[in-house]
Amino acid sequence: MYKIIKRLFDILLSLIAILCLSWLLIPIMIILLCTGEHEIFYKQTRIGKGGKPFGVLKFATMLKNSPNMGMGTVTTRDDPRVLPVGKFLRKTKLNELPQLFNILLGSMSIIGPRPMVQRGYEAYNEEVKRCYNAMTPGLSGAGSVIFRDEEYYVSKATDPVGFMRDVIQPFKGNLEVWYYNHRSLWVDFMLIFLTVWVVLFPKSELMYKVFPTLPRKDFDKAVEEFNAKN
Repeated sequence: MYKIIKRLFDILLSLIAILCLSWLLIPIMIILLCTGEHEIFYKQTRIGKGGKPFGVLKFATMLKNSPNMGMGTVTTRDDPRVLPVGKFLRKTKLNELPQLFNILLGSMSIIGPRPMVQRGYEAYNEEVKRCYNAMTPGLSGAGSVIFRDEEYYVSKATDPVGFMRDVIQPFKGNLEVWYYNHRSLWVDFMLIFLTVWVVLFPKSELMYKVFPTLPRKDFDKAVEEFNAKN
């Protein structure tokens, strides 16, 4: 019953969001078409439910060949590959809005684990993969709420790629297992609320009051420890 209601909710909410946000989506599309590399959308292959690949949609915020430049799929703050308009879209998370169409078509959900690139997926242990494979990737979720400014911590590490691999990815795996074990309509609704909340109040710790069992980590300390070892 949970899966049926969740899917109906995804269809309804994505349709309403697309219609209500059309006043914002259309101007963004025009601006992107007239600036940067004149690309509106960026489609990237991600791993979805059952470990199957699918194309996730985003507004184009980086240079076309960015995955083959610099640090590949790892993005730091003030990354030179990010286009001027892209910086604003990424900071406000507006670059994720085209995924509403992924949700409408069923390859994504409003709430779920963030869709992973193949390399990140393969780095997970078998328990995380089992949980991940059982769920539909989400536009937002526990990982999005916790990592509302992931690029900040990555940028502070002496080895951003290594920090992502050794610290952030394992913790994200813990978050996905937590969501798998606690998923419900109430949890989904609260994560939607918290997604908006942390955009308005980035330093808020409200998520830990709402979900006391949510995995927690001091990433400022984690960066210091990582840099000391490397």
